Amino acid sequence: MFIEPNLKGERKGWIEVICGSMFSGKTEELIRRLKRVKIANLKAEIFKPAIDVRYDEVNIVSHDTNSIHSTPVENAHSILLMAQDVDVVGIDEAQFFDEEIAYVCEQLALKGIRVIVAGLDMDYLGKPFGQMPNLLAVADYITKLHAVCMRCGGMASISYRKIATGGQVLLGEKDIYEPRCRECAQLPA
Repeated sequence: MFIEPNLKGERKGWIEVICGSMFSGKTEELIRRLKRVKIANLKAEIFKPAIDVRYDEVNIVSHDTNSIHSTPVENAHSILLMAQDVDVVGIDEAQFFDEEIAYVCEQLALKGIRVIVAGLDMDYLGKPFGQMPNLLAVADYITKLHAVCMRCGGMASISYRKIATGGQVLLGEKDIYEPRCRECAQLPA
């Protein structure tokens, strides 16, 4: 499905990506931007992958326990189908979405919608995570956040996994992950 670009002088959409490691404040920043959207009386729809049930099955919740209502979806295409008559679409944990997520975000932006996406840019090995490289490539604005390294106190960009089990996707919190800088991520737990 192709949506024709907006050529009639109507509002223009764009894509904002908030990325970084775990505990860097990505979800907190997403919630902050979406709350400002609501203050401006703009209509927003907020989505998260159905797989993410760490804090809540429906709401997007930051590590600081700030939250905002969202709709859990099984795949990226569902966002395109459900985001009707809105000014802004918010998407959390974008790294968990399928290969259509960048296409969906582009189609929404072509419809004049502001799209705000948050996700991990790297996995626990420091490698590009899921579809985030594709989202970063099509983004109009990118905000990269950093956490504090739990070993040295420096700037952390890697979500270090403290246990040696599981594949690339292993949902967890501080019991499984800690932020580390590039150098400290090379050290054992």
